[in-house]
Amino acid sequence: MEITTGGLKRSIAATAFCFAVLVGGCSSSPSEEQRRRLDDLRAEVSSLEDQVSAKEKEKADFERQVAEKNGKIQQCAADQTTVKSAVK
Repeated sequence: MEITTGGLKRSIAATAFCFAVLVGGCSSSPSEEQRRRLDDLRAEVSSLEDQVSAKEKEKADFERQVAEKNGKIQQCAADQTTVKSAVK
């Protein structure tokens, strides 16, 4: 594979541009606005995690209620079978 002068120049230019963007875009510390936004996002994450936790507890409560109702239904079916066999 042969490297052409134009291709080499474009590669060097692209590499230099990427390097300039990376170096120019990096600062030693975040700006005040970035810190405020980060704090806001952390607070939002915390709130969402609390909501998820509450919903998981609510789901567990519903699943427990469903299990209790299913147990009662099974007991009723067993009682019904017993009564039917006693009546015959």
